[in-house]
Amino acid sequence: MKEGTNWFSRVGINAEEVQERVSECFRTIFEDPEERFFHEVDADSACMVDTGNVDARTEGMSYGMMMCVQMDRRDLFDRLWQFSVRYMLQKQGKYAGYFAWSVNLEGKHNAEGPAPDGEEYFAMALFLASERWGDGSGIFDYGAQAREILRHCVHQAEMVPGGRAMWDGNNHLIRFVPEADYSDPSYHLPHFYEVFAERADPEDRPFWKKAAEASRKYLALSAHPGTGMSPEYAEYDGTPRFMFGKNFGYYSDAYRVAMNIALDTLWFGPREEYGKIAAHLQDYFHGIPEEEYRAYQIDGTPTDEPAMHPVAITATLAAASAVSGSEWAEEYLRRFWETPMRKGNRRYYDNCLYFFCLLMLAGMYRKEF
Repeated sequence: MKEGTNWFSRVGINAEEVQERVSECFRTIFEDPEERFFHEVDADSACMVDTGNVDARTEGMSYGMMMCVQMDRRDLFDRLWQFSVRYMLQKQGKYAGYFAWSVNLEGKHNAEGPAPDGEEYFAMALFLASERWGDGSGIFDYGAQAREILRHCVHQAEMVPGGRAMWDGNNHLIRFVPEADYSDPSYHLPHFYEVFAERADPEDRPFWKKAAEASRKYLALSAHPGTGMSPEYAEYDGTPRFMFGKNFGYYSDAYRVAMNIALDTLWFGPREEYGKIAAHLQDYFHGIPEEEYRAYQIDGTPTDEPAMHPVAITATLAAASAVSGSEWAEEYLRRFWETPMRKGNRRYYDNCLYFFCLLMLAGMYRKEF
């Protein structure tokens, strides 16, 4: 299971076809006049639009930057980073050094607090940009900017009056928000933390190594042993936490767990617990058509709530094929290949996960250049 494998070859799709699909998907997101959600703001800045909520989020901004560095588009990367620093980076108060998680398309804050999944993707994308293109000056000194973000993530309480770190210093787990003493399993990116353990401030590198170990354990702990489903939000002991009026666990955020354990596997090697999670997920969903996907309790009990992002489920179940020993693994690859990108006002989240899963299964999602 090495980076560079074309997983679609298992269902008869050659590397050239796959690479063209990746390029087409990228063009759709960034250039298509009807379907793109890359939005020019200033002459030198742009944002990624959450088309379902009509705002720009650190999640999407950092996702867009990761897409651009993987596809060698520095021009687009810099415009997204410029918007992020100009409109989202907090300059004062307890969140100084963090990024406001949601702003409108002109840059006005909808919220002041940060969402830690944005910070970790920002840092990883910036480290890759530093390696791929070299460091510039000011905000385009990518490596220095990444280290500054991670410094705040770990040391906010020491750096800013009233601040709180994004990671719990005792258990090394990422928090849902700095004020929370619980987590979101889909935020856990141990494969990123391994890179941070090599490139962050030297004094913090042992912390990131411990964070990678803790997150791998947490991903196994929070996934249901029978279905492989992870909750959207969970306590530090892995039990589901129900929030925002939801009385179910396996929903939009949680789909990313399969994608994340697949990429950790491709970058840093297989783990038995990951294989079980992926196989259980694929076994559970086998035979369920996309139009019947629901919100679920993590034990697999379906609810009356339809899945908001069914294409994202299809994409991440295919990503699980890079980890799973399920007899249905190839069927999920084929289903994903035959599934078009989503259209309409909810296309943003589905198509972000679509792109990342496609890139990964194409063998083109790189951790170094």
